[in-house]
Amino acid sequence: MAKGKILKDDMVVVIAGNAKGSSSDPTVGRVLKVLKDESRVLVEKVNMVRRSVKPVGDQPGGIVEKESAIHISNVALWDEDAKERLRAAWTVNADGKKVRINRKTGAELGGK
Repeated sequence: MAKGKILKDDMVVVIAGNAKGSSSDPTVGRVLKVLKDESRVLVEKVNMVRRSVKPVGDQPGGIVEKESAIHISNVALWDEDAKERLRAAWTVNADGKKVRINRKTGAELGGK
């Protein structure tokens, strides 16, 4: 199975759906988890939902607010320096290691 272009700890911007921001103030967050089988991602402080939780052991019950998964097609990688969306591609560098690059600049992206 091929690796996805969005990985854990990437900065992403929401481009569609209820959590989408405006063009002047986009909704940006860090990816907490990638759910490959469901094609969804958990983004920090995005798509918040409230859930009732029963008390378990020492933990009290109550209403908890947490992130809900959004479809991976509704997010795009975010370049924090340029403050714009970017597109990624997989390539093999000079060391023979598979890495992600920015399609526009050719710069190597961080990650696994």
